[in-house]
Amino acid sequence: MRAAYSLATMKKTTGMDRKVTQKWRPATQAVRGGTWRSEHGETSEALFLTSGYTYDDAATVAARFAGEDDGMTYSRLQNPTVAMLEERIALMEGAEACRAQASGMAAMTAALLCQLSAGDHCVAARAAFGSCRWLVDHLLPRFGIETTVIDSAVNEEWDKAIRPNTKVFFFESPANPTLDIVDMEYVCKLATAHGITTVVDNAFCSPALQRPMEFGADVVAYSATKLMDGQGRVLAGAVCGSEEFINETLLPFQRNTGPNIAPFNAWVVLKGLETLSLRAHKQSETALKLGRFMEERIVAAGGTMLHPGLPSHPSYDLAQQQMDACGPIFSFVVDGRAQAHAILDALQLIDISNNIGDARSLMCHPASTTHAGLTDEDRAEMGVLEGMLRVNVGLEDVEDLIEDMDGALGVAGL
Repeated sequence: MRAAYSLATMKKTTGMDRKVTQKWRPATQAVRGGTWRSEHGETSEALFLTSGYTYDDAATVAARFAGEDDGMTYSRLQNPTVAMLEERIALMEGAEACRAQASGMAAMTAALLCQLSAGDHCVAARAAFGSCRWLVDHLLPRFGIETTVIDSAVNEEWDKAIRPNTKVFFFESPANPTLDIVDMEYVCKLATAHGITTVVDNAFCSPALQRPMEFGADVVAYSATKLMDGQGRVLAGAVCGSEEFINETLLPFQRNTGPNIAPFNAWVVLKGLETLSLRAHKQSETALKLGRFMEERIVAAGGTMLHPGLPSHPSYDLAQQQMDACGPIFSFVVDGRAQAHAILDALQLIDISNNIGDARSLMCHPASTTHAGLTDEDRAEMGVLEGMLRVNVGLEDVEDLIEDMDGALGVAGL
């Protein structure tokens, strides 16, 4: 008889259970939550690079496939490393359950398609990541799902868009790259009153800075590639929700379509989560200092600052209520693409890159990168202007970032 080392045995070695970890605050959960240990008692989470599993006998495998035993069957369904990541994110988010995904867009796609069918209606924010808008504008309609795009920052727009067949509200807050802020408490209460499921993309903040479920959100989706990894290493995503939603609605879709995260990527994100709170708050602090330095200069030149941590932002008060810190990402608008590209070309420290949440400061021109696949009309509707630049503030010394931005703005005539 082969020696059995079950999932239950592995969990027992942690010396703690979910009732204990649920009491911990997010920063503690980011380091300790969801940790399982093998008989070796490893400090760092173990990396299980396996696609399949073996069984002591035929009865055991039958019980597992019947759902009567909680052991592993296949890594498209369960993997110990992935399961640790899922439990940790759920604890940080305040969710009952979580399923990790291969990427952020896999998470967004799964969160929508797992619950929408032909004849349903989805209301979505017009300001969104380019690929999220593609889902709403192009993919969902292919399957007979009606969509309406609205100005998510205007509460009345949500109310007006509701139809008898509306099943989902889908939005980002802050939005990418316009930094629009959604009144989550209002929108989620409205959705609940009409039996509508809210799906919130929280990638700009992570649970370290904002927890949409505290405002009534049903489902929270992530590109864990961003702040959760935080160092530009792997692609990853996650969907959080109730146990009923995750197990009864999302899991059948994921099991049969396969947008699964690799165990190695899950392990990397687990390591990233350990420093998430420190990074997110420090980067937010630096972003606010850089934004304050830039604002007067940008505005004096006829441009616009879009920073939720600055009082000039139209939803500043709401952002202060919903977010623990302003986040590491902001945008600003100058006089057209030529001037925007001139600023990018003059940077010496900040990298030109379309990623966000990275420990390195990055900047990009959304109209020609993240939102290049949209039409000119769609970009204009979203507020993604030709002169817009999006900044991801990293962990460098703020004075070095200010000097670099100062020089780049000067070269571009600002």
